Formats: sequence, structure tokens, C-alpha cells
Amino acid sequence: MTEFAARVEQVSISGIREVFEAASEDAINLGLGQPDFPTPEHARREAIDAIEDGLTDAYTSNKGTRSLREAIAAKYDRDYDIGIDPGDVIATAGGSEALHLVLEAHVDPDEEVIFPDPGFVSYDALTRIADGTPKPVPLRDDLTLDPATVEEAITDETAAFVVNSPANPTGAVQSEADMREFARIADEHDVLCLSDEVYEHIVFEGDHRSPFEFAETDNVVVVSACSKTYSMTGWRLGWVVASNRRIERMLRVHQYAQACASAPAQYAAEGALTGPQEPVREMVDAFERRRDVVLDGLEDAGLDVPKPEGAFYVMPKVPEGWCEEVLDRDVIVVPGDAFGANGEGYARLSYATSTEELKEALEIIDDATRAVR
Repeated sequence: MTEFAARVEQVSISGIREVFEAASEDAINLGLGQPDFPTPEHARREAIDAIEDGLTDAYTSNKGTRSLREAIAAKYDRDYDIGIDPGDVIATAGGSEALHLVLEAHVDPDEEVIFPDPGFVSYDALTRIADGTPKPVPLRDDLTLDPATVEEAITDETAAFVVNSPANPTGAVQSEADMREFARIADEHDVLCLSDEVYEHIVFEGDHRSPFEFAETDNVVVVSACSKTYSMTGWRLGWVVASNRRIERMLRVHQYAQACASAPAQYAAEGALTGPQEPVREMVDAFERRRDVVLDGLEDAGLDVPKPEGAFYVMPKVPEGWCEEVLDRDVIVVPGDAFGANGEGYARLSYATSTEELKEALEIIDDATRAVR
């Protein structure tokens, strides 16, 4: 009888999903990792027009439409003054597929992938699916990733290390100095740096910087998406940017696993990238106001909260039994250990919901915190 692949048996359903399924229908959801704003009208209109004009009935190029890849290249020129050849871009089915392509194309069996712990749940799972060896490393007290910790973890078996800024689940933003160091590490150790920049535009203090800006070799690969910036999680449109030789290897995985990203989503993404950016700025401003409300509420409850500078998550330190007490009171939060062993003693809260719901949830959290102390 055919058994299951060992690499798949090592992967379980996300702990985030288990929390959602255990909650009641009336619970206040502070667990969702998606913006609560509509996709910008001009992006939706581009998809509608493309459908009505008969442009979405067939496969696109495996890499994506030329016009979308040109829009992505123009975005990097506009935002970071980085010149990208549209041929060095693959449009993917969300940032998740982009991460999968990078790891499948660069990780051999038993090679190590270094990533932050706590960190995004996909890093561990996708490493295992690529038959690699996960190597989580701890964060600083402010929940940023220390380049020195990454460098110390590198061995002859290391294939890649992951940088995620702004970060899920912590909301932490890496400094320019850190990003320069990550680029240096990739160059000097000849190890791939996978820079996950899906939250790149949701930054409240300072600016997002990418190790791609500072690398002197092609050892940095960037993953991003429309999902968070343009509130397009359901459209499933992301991309990967890298040197041509790396893109061509990732394309071999993409063309057999996916063929191409959804055509309507590609036209919507092009519209989002080339159209007015005011909806993004308005969304980021709203997230910053909500962050401040949440920080105040958690601190008033007596919790220690590293201040997030981006994304839409906050990760307070919590006493034992806190997550269960909050969940029992119908507020969905995600226990920190869902994001790695070093997340134990923390909880992740998303403030991608209305201010009114956040204030209601914070009152409940205050009561729950007193109950477990």
C-alpha cells in the first residue's frame, strides 16, 4: 500500500486555523491576517474591463503578462530606485506561491533554511515540503531579527535565510543597518537571502528598506504581493524578483505547478500598481491609528508590548493561561507558539478590524488579564 511522503507527514495544519475553528460565530476576530478594507475601485475595474474585453480567457505567459511585469519593475524604480528587468519577475498565485518557488528552486534535501522564530508559519512548512531542514533562530527583545544571530547560525549545510520586514507575526521593522548586514551576509557567505516584503508599504515609522538594494551579488531574492498593500488577499497575486538565472530556475517549478497566475488577478494587480496610491496611504494611516489604540489598551491592562512599527499585528507578552481566558470570552487571538517555540509566552493580535471592535475587545482583554493574575 502506498504511504504518504515523509516531508508531508512532517507538516500539520496551522495552529492559527485551529484557533479559528474553536471560536464561536459571535467572537471578535483579532486573528485575521488580512486588511478589512475593500480592494481599490480602480484595481477591480481593470479586472472587470479585462474580462469584458475577452483578455482573461486564455493562459498568460508563464511569468505573467508583460504589462504587469513592467508595472512591477516600475514600482521598484519608483519606490526604491532599483532597476528591474521585467524578464526577471514572475507573477505568482500570491506571496505564498512565491515563497514556495524560492525554496523549491534553491533547497536540496537536508539543507538548512534559517528563519525567525517567532515567524510566519509558512517558513517552517515550506522548508519541510522542499525536503530541507528548518533552522529557526530567536529574535531580539524588540522582536527584530539580529543579523549576528543569522550569521552565527550559518553552516556549510545552509541554503538560505529568511528576512521578513515588516514582519508577521510581530509587526517589527528591520533597520537600514540590519538590511545592509543581511545583504553582506548573503554576499560573503554565498548563501541565499529570501526577503519576504509582503507588508513593505505598511510602515508607520521610518521607511522600509530591502537587502536587495545593498547586495553586491545576486544572492538576494525578493517576494512581495498585492495582498496586504492593496487589500487583495483573495485575488492571490504576488511576485518574485531575482536575477535572471534564479528566475529561470524558479520558473521551472512555477510552470508545472501553476502554469500562470490568474489572468483577471494580473490585470487587477496592474491597475493597483499603476493607479492612484491614495487608498494605500489611507489604509496605512488607519492601521497606525488602530495600532495606537491597541497599544494603549494592552499597556493599560498591564501587558508588556514591544511596539510594532509596521504590518497590522502586535505581539504582547502574556501570562500563563491568558490566551485560553481571552478565547473563552469570545475574542480570537493566536497563541504565540503557533509561530514557533520562541513564541511561547506571547500572543498575536491583528488590528485589521474596526476601531469599535478593537475597543470592545480591549475591554474584554483587560478583564481576562485581571482574571489570570
